[in-house]
Amino acid sequence: MSTNSSYLRYTEIMTLAIDDAFLPATLAPYPMTDEEFSAFCSEHPDLNFEMTAEGELIVMAPTHFATGNRNAQINHRLFSWAEKDSRGIVGESSTGFVLPNGARRSPDASWTLLSRITILEPIDRDGFLHLCPDFVIELRSDTDRLSTLRKKMSEYIANGAQLGWLIDPKKSSVEIYRPGQETEVVTGILTIEGEGPVPGFVLPLERIWNPFGV
Repeated sequence: MSTNSSYLRYTEIMTLAIDDAFLPATLAPYPMTDEEFSAFCSEHPDLNFEMTAEGELIVMAPTHFATGNRNAQINHRLFSWAEKDSRGIVGESSTGFVLPNGARRSPDASWTLLSRITILEPIDRDGFLHLCPDFVIELRSDTDRLSTLRKKMSEYIANGAQLGWLIDPKKSSVEIYRPGQETEVVTGILTIEGEGPVPGFVLPLERIWNPFGV
């Protein structure tokens, strides 16, 4: 859903109200600074937001229980591996990044080399990181459009990600994105192993396909 007017001022969208039936929705506000975007998100804690490189605001409803459970499993596995590996930092689904093309994205799970973060000024580490993670995972929910997720995955790779997984429980499939290569699609597997920036990371998928085990 798009607004009829071409742009909304920041102060006008602070009172945003959209029925869940129309989510996800796309609005077109004026460009926001990091501070304005943070304030806007704080005003609407019941919604999730991203922004495209063109400045369009993507409004998303909170995830359903099954998706939240799957996402928790993915981040738990990635965090446990990263703690042992010690080379990088994990970001969960509410972690925001400003990509080199200007888009504001929050992958469902991400991993970034610590050396890329520590070279930033301390003040820049506390806000949205202005970089693209080295490894990203997007998990398709009931309301996600597959075409939209695929565009996001291609955007991550174009902006510096070295590996991306698009996990689709509906199809029991994983789409693997790598720089300079065609997307690889694997279906019906019970584990997937990391490569490139995350060698040694292994994600079990059985409970992703069937989170309740019944």
